Amino acid sequence: MPPAQSLPSIDASKLYSKITWRLIPYIFILYILAYLDRVNVGFAAADMQRDLHLSNTVYGTGAGIFFLGSALFDLPSNLMLTRFGPRRWIARIMISWGIVATGMAFVTGAHSFYLLRFLLGLGEAGFFPGMILYLTFWFPSAERARAIAKFMTATSLAGVVGGPLSSFLLKLEGRSGLHGWQWLFLSEGLPTILMGVSVLFLLKDKPDDANWLSHEEKQWLDAELQRDRNEGGATARHNLLDAFKLPLVWMLAAVFFISQIGVYTVNLWMPLVLNSFVHAGTHGDASLIARYATFPYLAAAIFTVIIGWSSDRTGDRRWHIAFCLLLCAIGFSWVAIAHSLLAALVAFTLATMGWWGMMGPFWAIPTRVLGGRAAAGGVAIITILGGIGGFTGPYLTGLLRDLTHSFSAGLFVIGGLAIVGAVVTLAIRTSPRSAAN
Repeated sequence: MPPAQSLPSIDASKLYSKITWRLIPYIFILYILAYLDRVNVGFAAADMQRDLHLSNTVYGTGAGIFFLGSALFDLPSNLMLTRFGPRRWIARIMISWGIVATGMAFVTGAHSFYLLRFLLGLGEAGFFPGMILYLTFWFPSAERARAIAKFMTATSLAGVVGGPLSSFLLKLEGRSGLHGWQWLFLSEGLPTILMGVSVLFLLKDKPDDANWLSHEEKQWLDAELQRDRNEGGATARHNLLDAFKLPLVWMLAAVFFISQIGVYTVNLWMPLVLNSFVHAGTHGDASLIARYATFPYLAAAIFTVIIGWSSDRTGDRRWHIAFCLLLCAIGFSWVAIAHSLLAALVAFTLATMGWWGMMGPFWAIPTRVLGGRAAAGGVAIITILGGIGGFTGPYLTGLLRDLTHSFSAGLFVIGGLAIVGAVVTLAIRTSPRSAAN
């Protein structure tokens, strides 16, 4: 790294703005496709259950088994990304999951439902942790919560886009002999394959490969990223084993496990919960609820950016995360006792804002204190446990729904876990020295 006095004078805010506008919109679109293919089964659920005679337990298991497939391959996939480079590996991931997502149109019963959801998880494994790792190649930790927050609004805006789109596709029932839910999977799976091919031509592995950055900008950014790694302790913790030995990683993994229980209960059960307030049973209910479900996601997208901005401005991570988790607890508990569609929708909106809002400050923590293969491994460890949470939430909700004939028990349990997550978050120490103890 060149000495500080030899570095060019660069306007940091303009440089990060340039990087943001070059990177975030494109990977934002990629993540929208990933999220749509992952959660569109929630919009299709009511019609699939009717046409294929799937119980709530079968649906919850199939919806959640995706995360077991993902968890099995997240760690090796993230390590392969560091070996082969983001461009080639992300393209491989997208093409693989796009093929399986399209194949969801040909589900015929419980067993094929389980198999394809599991394969979808295997195909998509490594995409999210790979993207989090990718952003560390371009943004130092002081800028990272905002960058991650902007990227992760894709998951909430996928709900905004997915609601009306799914509503339209479900209305194609009977067209060309296909059910509406089959049209949904076909129409949302095929574009992923095409975008996967585009990654090979459009994604840059690192700043040095970007022809839209000047030599001086690359030199300055390399020095800034290295300085940030040194200050955060990432330079000293760069081997894979370092990620397993760091207590901070496991505490964050526990919090992320809880968060993903809530996130995927929202994604995969919110349409059905809302449907229960409009006396589900007619064919029009699924498309109606798909439109209602856009409101929580739109609010979450706005809130995620605000929380990311606030977290970077203040430098605080823990209290921002804890506040979001308490908001989740309030929202889920309110849904559990709601007696009207409007109340349930407002309550889900609060919970969705909390689950999504925490992600920017959350992911700024591990990517500051880990580097190299340790960063790849640490992010993967956290997402693997999160994947188990992603399975647990939908499965638990479906099981308790069948046992109690109510959604309330599952919602109360998850609301209580959000409070536990807030307590664990406040116990985390984020300074480089205390994080290692």
